[in-house]
Amino acid sequence: MTTANDPAAKLGKVTLVGAGPGDPDLLTVKAARLIGSARLVVYDRLVSAEILALIPPDAEQIFAGKECGRHYLTQSETNDLLLRLARSGRDVVRLKGGDPFVFGRGSEEALFLARNGIAFEVVPGISAAAGVSTYAGIPLTHRGLATGARFVTGHLREGKPLDLHWDTLGDPDTTLVIYMGLQSLKETSAELIAAGLPPDTPAAAIENGTTPRQRRVIATLETLYDRAHAAELHPPTLIVIGKVVSLSDELDWFDAR
Repeated sequence: MTTANDPAAKLGKVTLVGAGPGDPDLLTVKAARLIGSARLVVYDRLVSAEILALIPPDAEQIFAGKECGRHYLTQSETNDLLLRLARSGRDVVRLKGGDPFVFGRGSEEALFLARNGIAFEVVPGISAAAGVSTYAGIPLTHRGLATGARFVTGHLREGKPLDLHWDTLGDPDTTLVIYMGLQSLKETSAELIAAGLPPDTPAAAIENGTTPRQRRVIATLETLYDRAHAAELHPPTLIVIGKVVSLSDELDWFDAR
């Protein structure tokens, strides 16, 4: 007979699965197959209810969500949970919103597993930047408007100011996508304007993108904070800043349905 601490015991495997931005139709074929056959799922707050509904009803589900100021499990506790479950011989589907390796801390979890001898696999997902912007009618690049895109996080840590290189972010030819940027939007707008980005640069805030609950606010860099505040937007909200946002009305295929 073997135990979890016995070298002969079979270790489980952890599969980090990107759930995409919310619409279950955006799941990869592999992600949908793994979710539909899972026996044990550890999932984050940003995984939509529509995707959670695809988990078999008899599978065990463990919530490891996080939101600004509140952690059901800390990252360290989540790492330890995955390790403990795998060491008990169980295979785990670790379900994460968006793409695990784009502001999803999936690489931190994968490194922890690797350093503790646990087999893991990573299934990419459509990132929030790609999915949410598309459903809001905003291309990340467009000839004559944006030659590239940059992704940054607007998450504030314990009330400290954002630690971003503002002088490099104020490029009018680059689309700027800010994850978790609602709370810091006022500071972000002021810093970008101070860095030289024109105040009338088109900007958008998209709440619950790709889901039936999607709402978007289209404004300018200077007015977006006030408009988003007036609309009472709540996380998860993605911020997109750049000239490409000017196409959002003509390319609004999702809300126009």
